[in-house]
Amino acid sequence: MLDRLIGLAMLIAASVVFLYYTIWTLLMPFVDQDHPLQSLFPPRVWAIRIPVILILLGSAVVGSFLSVVMIRSNRKRALKAKAGKKA
Repeated sequence: MLDRLIGLAMLIAASVVFLYYTIWTLLMPFVDQDHPLQSLFPPRVWAIRIPVILILLGSAVVGSFLSVVMIRSNRKRALKAKAGKKA
């Protein structure tokens, strides 16, 4: 039951973020700069910067994870090879 609740919360959060970003990038350029709705959104330059930062950060995390897994795998292989030579 808890997993369904967490999944629903994640789905709602993702939907809200998607709708906010879509409105920000697709609709707000057609609204006047002095309209009160403009105060709800950051400057448009951040519509590009935020995804680029997230992609770079995600790539760094995935690359670090793969590096750690490969290093540990090579250490295990080296220990097995040493144990095989001694026996």
